[in-house]
Amino acid sequence: MSTVEKPMYKWNTLPWKTFERKVFKLQKRIYQASLRGDVKTVHNLQRLLMKSWLAKCLAVRRVTQDNKGKRTPGVDGVASLTPAQRLALAQTLSVDLKAQPLRRTWIPKPGSDEKRALGIPVMADRALQALAKLALEPEWEAKFEPNSYGFRPGRSAHDAVQAIFMNIQYKPKYALDADIAKCFDRINHEALLDKLGTYPQLRRLIKAWLKAGVMEGETLFPTEEGTPQGGVISPLLANIALHGFETAITTAFPRFKEGKRGPDGKRNQIAGWQPRVIRYADDFVILHQDLGVILEAKRIAAEWLKGMGLELKDSKTRVTHTLNEHEGNVGFNFLGFNVQQFRVGKSHWRTSGRGRIFLDFITLIRPSREAVKRHYQKVAQIIRRHRSAPQEALIRHLNPVIRGWCNYYSTVASKKTFSRLEHLTCRKLLRWAKRRHPHASRWKTVKKYWNPDGKYRWSFATQKGMRLWRYDKTPIRRHPKVDGTRSPYDGDWVYWGTRMGRYPMLAGRKAILLRRQKGKCPWCGLFLKQEDDVEIDHIIPRAQGGRDVYANLQLLHGHCHQQKSARDKGCAVEEPCELESLMHGSELAVG
Repeated sequence: MSTVEKPMYKWNTLPWKTFERKVFKLQKRIYQASLRGDVKTVHNLQRLLMKSWLAKCLAVRRVTQDNKGKRTPGVDGVASLTPAQRLALAQTLSVDLKAQPLRRTWIPKPGSDEKRALGIPVMADRALQALAKLALEPEWEAKFEPNSYGFRPGRSAHDAVQAIFMNIQYKPKYALDADIAKCFDRINHEALLDKLGTYPQLRRLIKAWLKAGVMEGETLFPTEEGTPQGGVISPLLANIALHGFETAITTAFPRFKEGKRGPDGKRNQIAGWQPRVIRYADDFVILHQDLGVILEAKRIAAEWLKGMGLELKDSKTRVTHTLNEHEGNVGFNFLGFNVQQFRVGKSHWRTSGRGRIFLDFITLIRPSREAVKRHYQKVAQIIRRHRSAPQEALIRHLNPVIRGWCNYYSTVASKKTFSRLEHLTCRKLLRWAKRRHPHASRWKTVKKYWNPDGKYRWSFATQKGMRLWRYDKTPIRRHPKVDGTRSPYDGDWVYWGTRMGRYPMLAGRKAILLRRQKGKCPWCGLFLKQEDDVEIDHIIPRAQGGRDVYANLQLLHGHCHQQKSARDKGCAVEEPCELESLMHGSELAVG
């Protein structure tokens, strides 16, 4: 009797493109059902996705390969998995798994002496949280408010900053610049679970994660409140907890206010009387031209937050004005940007829907002083640490820091800041070079470490042509704000592919390659998304004679890059598995 051999597969040779497309098709159906308000269909589709082996494989890949913190161990000490272990984990993922305690670790807060606690789950809990996020995120993306920008697919800090600019560019306004005190640590569990409103099995699973406790050393601390930072699903849960915040404030005020009487005796209607709330995670700003509205909005915000077990942080909450001094302050800082308006001697005009509007002020959004100071200190520290290192090593460490910072601030009025930092960094590098050659003349030192660079005259560069990125070489391009409540789950890849090409954190070579590839990853054929881990790959590896030129470069997903690199090396990276048996009972055609 003949037997038919089952097909043998490896983790890296699973049909990932099919997996991604089928799971996204199901997510899109969840999104559409949520838009319609069809709760029963949403929950049925979520149950289907949570049981899907395809979705389980994607969840495991996201936490073991895509996630930048993938090598951080939980209480079990497991920091990485082999391909065979990834397959085994995908097989065993179940909502019935018992939640393990988190491992507490402390990281410094940027620009502060304080430290922030992270709670790191074990690998199995991370994968299960990624699976739950695949099911929950489309539902909530259909519900979230339009001016919520933090930790959401297709949205960024640049959208929040552009929303502020668009709201104040024609009229100076008062601003409530506020922060929620220990937002992730104090969210009321029951209030969050009630708002979540998911089906019982998933509710029990999320409650188990919230109540799992935190291990610090050998001591287990209970978690009676909060969603510990470090979990895959924590940012989504925090956004769910804060959902409704914007609506509660805006709907407390009428859309129109009665103004003065006209010649016909009727009162004019002043439009846009509702305040604008712009939120990025636990940071938010409320804008309005009337101080009384701002103060009332502050009271409403504090009252609403109490219902979730939260409160405003007094030390980081203040009322200011974008143009005029108020309580000793003008303008405000938000997400590392400074927002302020200035009087101009001659009026200038801007175009609006009503035609040209002449203004006697200008709106400038720039890097904040604190952000500039922190960045320069980091650059100086890198230069100090490389006092005896080769120039090539110094450039290799400085370039990602400088380019990343420049990209982040490339959408606002940063030209003067970039020029100043270029000057300061150049002086620092001159001292670095002079220290290495104390007896050489200044001209000889400059000729050794600086080379002509077109219109920029001189650039810090090696004799082989490796150059330090110049701050003043960064182009300034206004970032287009995301439209209303749009979400990547709507499936409009033309819109999202176009936005991806303009994403400021994907500038330089990556942006050029993305446009050339029409937004797609050449390896898997899927569109690259803003939240994806993307890497530059040499089509012909340099070890095989490939050159570092655009014709030999492509932009790939991080996991796709791993697969191609393994193929280029011609090495077997894993043991085969029986795909047919793994998929038995799983709905391959989940859509």
